[in-house]
Amino acid sequence: MSETPAAVRVPRILFVDDEQAVLSSLRRLLRNVAEPWCCHYVTSADSALEMIASQPMDVVVSDVNMPGKTGFDLLCELRRLSETQDTPVLIITGGQDEDNKRRALDLGATDLLVKPVSLNTLLARIRNMLKLKEYQDEIKKRNQHLDTLVKIRTRELELSRLDLIWRLGKTAEKRDSNTGYHIFRVAHYCRILAVALGMSEKFCDQIFQTSPLHDIGKIGIPDKILLKPGDFDEDERRAMEAHCLIGAEILSQEIVPPLLGQPSAVVSPEDELSSENHFLNMAADIALCHHEHWDGSGYPQGIAGEAIPLAARICALADVFDALASARPYKEPLPLEQVLEVMRAGRGTQFDPVVFLCFEENLTQFVAVRNRLADGDNSFLPA
Repeated sequence: MSETPAAVRVPRILFVDDEQAVLSSLRRLLRNVAEPWCCHYVTSADSALEMIASQPMDVVVSDVNMPGKTGFDLLCELRRLSETQDTPVLIITGGQDEDNKRRALDLGATDLLVKPVSLNTLLARIRNMLKLKEYQDEIKKRNQHLDTLVKIRTRELELSRLDLIWRLGKTAEKRDSNTGYHIFRVAHYCRILAVALGMSEKFCDQIFQTSPLHDIGKIGIPDKILLKPGDFDEDERRAMEAHCLIGAEILSQEIVPPLLGQPSAVVSPEDELSSENHFLNMAADIALCHHEHWDGSGYPQGIAGEAIPLAARICALADVFDALASARPYKEPLPLEQVLEVMRAGRGTQFDPVVFLCFEENLTQFVAVRNRLADGDNSFLPA
């Protein structure tokens, strides 16, 4: 059996003229022309716009001088609407009216004809405009396809970057025997707080992606300190606190590998890195400042208040909440009541009071994340 050919779309042509006699004449003439067109006829610009809204046209042929809205008004409206801004429009003007000819082209007419119009000339112009419309539609399809491919590839790159970031975060965690879902919970907590604070979608996405790197500096801490089971002495404590500085250095230092076999002028390092600077800056801020306290008693710089980057203030609270609520090699998880008791003691001293207020107002979401990404225990489930 032979395959049934795909249905061929019939081009739609709309004729607009306030004189019914003109439209009737066009109807009779076109009826005898062997063109696979579906022709429509209306007597006003308003009727044309109504018809186009219900069934898009491939070509519009309009007279200029009509009562009410003129052909120019119709042309302006078609060019204003995104759905019809590329629809070919043929304007028919008076023979001696040079101003109308110029105005029609200035307003975006695809073509124009001067009265009186011969049928052969009209048909030739319409055929050309239909070819133009076909080319335009094909270009749109290709552009839409390319846009789709770009979006897919961009999403793949975003997911790859996020996967790499979280793997790096897990690498730092494994060095101190913390192999649970800590960094994933912290990322979710940070986004909850950022949304509650009314931050932009871009900020919320960035803090979700960068907060897992808050302890990346631990990869630079010697095992004898990082894995020590007991309390630190003063030198060990200072060495441990240096993980903030190490993390910030890792994330803020520009590293551009040489382009082997290519001249240096081909790619500008500034251009290559500019799109990522905002992302790395937030990651470095969090790594450096997530142990700073609102009252200035934290480390490594002892800065206070709004001098601490907001992303770091958010991550600091999220990190402490998860540390208190989760099991560690040296402690059991605290129940929710005790977690809140400890954290409320740090409101306005350790924690930004506004961030803390958002935390309390969204505590239900924190608990939901904690239970959904629990490390194999349900001890934090509320009674």
